[in-house]
Amino acid sequence: MHLGRMKRALLIALSLSSALTALAAGSAEAQGRGRSPITAALNLGTPGVGVEAQLSLGPVFVLRGGLDTLGVQFDQSYSDVDYKGRFDFDTVSAFVDLHPFANAFLISGGVYVGDRTIDLNATPTAPVEIGGATFTPAQVGTLSGRVKLSDTAPFLGIGYDDSFYRDRRWGFRGIVGVAYSEDPQVGLDSTGGTLSNDPIFRARLDQEAADIQEDAKDRGLFPVVQLGATVRF
Repeated sequence: MHLGRMKRALLIALSLSSALTALAAGSAEAQGRGRSPITAALNLGTPGVGVEAQLSLGPVFVLRGGLDTLGVQFDQSYSDVDYKGRFDFDTVSAFVDLHPFANAFLISGGVYVGDRTIDLNATPTAPVEIGGATFTPAQVGTLSGRVKLSDTAPFLGIGYDDSFYRDRRWGFRGIVGVAYSEDPQVGLDSTGGTLSNDPIFRARLDQEAADIQEDAKDRGLFPVVQLGATVRF
């Protein structure tokens, strides 16, 4: 995560922590005897590895806030080019969970905020088509690209979380849903090729980036599947 984004994420997390602490006092007084209305959680899922805190406001509403990080390498082909890619997602999240039956079943709504990028790299070893024209490996050199998803992704899902609905200290959470992202922004560049600085070739690169962006525009729904273990204080 870039330094600026990291500072912003930490500030959001600290603000969330302060808000939870303030709300916890009133919630604990209302609940009277028993354990604290605050839990901590360790999560694993498609948003990455993360930590969370949650605050019960009673039998129906729970507030959650967390930090997640995801770094995954993958291979992907676009047109004739075989790219090696990497997801890098670093997000702060905030949710309101509704437990309509005052039990572990929940409906969750919230938002992920942070840096979500996909880096692409390729070094062709055979002629490839870029932007509708064919070029040799020597002309292309090394291709690098970046797919930038929107920094804010609203979330909606359902799940199971028994943290506040059992006498034991440890609990289990499972959530499935989708996070929505606006159309991604795609950029491509070339280095080390005989045409890397050629205006006509660079126009082809821009066309290739536009084609990738067009292919990706209908993939704005990011599936969220997450499992977690919670501990109640």
